[in-house]
Amino acid sequence: MDAVSNSDSLNIVLFPWLAFGHMHPFFELAKSLATRGHRINFISTPRNIQRLPSIPSHLSSLISFVPLTLPHVESLPENAESTSDISQGLVPYLEKAFDGLSTPFSAFLKSVCSDRKTKPDWIIMDLHHHWLPKVAQDFCVPCALFYVTLASSMVFFGSRSSNKGVLRTELEHFTVPPNWIPFPSNLALRPHEARWFVLGNWENESGISVVQRVSSTIAGSKFICIRSCFELESKWLSLLPELYKEEVVPLGLLPPPAEEFCSARESRGCENEFHVIDWLNKHPPKSVLYIALGSEATLRTVLLHELALGLERSRVPFLWALRKPAGMMGAATNILPASFQERIKGFGHVEWGWVPQMRILAHASVGGFLTHCGPSSVIESLQFGHPLILLPLIIDQGLIARVLEERGVGVEVPRDAETGDFDQEGVARIVRFVMVEEDGKLIRCNAEKIQPIFTDKISQEKHLDGFIKHLEKYRSM
Repeated sequence: MDAVSNSDSLNIVLFPWLAFGHMHPFFELAKSLATRGHRINFISTPRNIQRLPSIPSHLSSLISFVPLTLPHVESLPENAESTSDISQGLVPYLEKAFDGLSTPFSAFLKSVCSDRKTKPDWIIMDLHHHWLPKVAQDFCVPCALFYVTLASSMVFFGSRSSNKGVLRTELEHFTVPPNWIPFPSNLALRPHEARWFVLGNWENESGISVVQRVSSTIAGSKFICIRSCFELESKWLSLLPELYKEEVVPLGLLPPPAEEFCSARESRGCENEFHVIDWLNKHPPKSVLYIALGSEATLRTVLLHELALGLERSRVPFLWALRKPAGMMGAATNILPASFQERIKGFGHVEWGWVPQMRILAHASVGGFLTHCGPSSVIESLQFGHPLILLPLIIDQGLIARVLEERGVGVEVPRDAETGDFDQEGVARIVRFVMVEEDGKLIRCNAEKIQPIFTDKISQEKHLDGFIKHLEKYRSM
């Protein structure tokens, strides 16, 4: 779709958190807004901008990347500019470096606000930007929060008022559905998942807790926009305005266009792409399980081995996109069981590093997805009607897994609730259940039935048009 000329176009700054699970939906939003004729300044760091897809040529005059250099922070590795560059334990140091962007961001705002033609009408920010509303206020620019995951997760965490101003500091605060959910629900965390949220209430190496970051960012927002739609989450979306005492505007699911499988930036990986697609071409329709666990969290070696051995034991054809953990020394292949790759030849394939995920999910031979439950991966998979095997790892991925299981489109790998451990027998059983067994047919059918929600372009356009009308209506307030 070509960009639309618009004399009443908006100047919008988009500023995501330094994680690709956040940057990519912000980038999809940038393209959608630019297609409607609005001018976008997309803020990130130099290395992250290099790793994002190229701006489509027909939108290049409307989208500008604005690089801000991260300040040096001790304990943060050189060239670490996103969560995919570091282990989870180093994220507070990345947050500390991110907080140091307030000064260059203020300088950027000063430069664009000096001219009425370039002054932003809005800044769309992410959850970590607790310092940004004050900077924006100094230049009289309103802010909105873009929540990139599902509405159900935002309901679960609740607002300060719903929590009655009390910090949730015990595991049992997170392992049952909160009392502000008025309908039956399984929305709760396992103890091994809840520990991260208990720690999130306390100040860390960045000097401010995750909860304080989120609360301050929400408080500085004129309204909340969220990556969701009523067709998928009507009961959850209906709870949010009263719960947060804020207007909540669904943006739709912002799926990457299915036809855009390989961007100019990604063409550097096309040798890998040819190899992977050639391997998939040798398998019957819906026979292959695709496995990808995201770019941020990693499994302990013992669990990685159990996953590998479970896949081997299932005898279901599989393609595993496996990433070398950040900071790991030596050959990546050392993280797999001895002789594993030799034993799986003929029905399994491990691809190291970048893979063309959308092209893989679109391939006729793929019939299921074993996922970490990142919202982007879930949206991409259900866009093609694939049933899901759920292995949540961090943050709200456990909540997303509960919602998907409740919708009947996925099944979780059985795990110890306290430790999060699982074994190869459980992996093999669930893989066979979802992919080939008659008892799993309902899961496969449900995933196909829900697919139209993720491919409905008319609904997506209506959500975005409503969002833009909201921006236009309130830009002068």
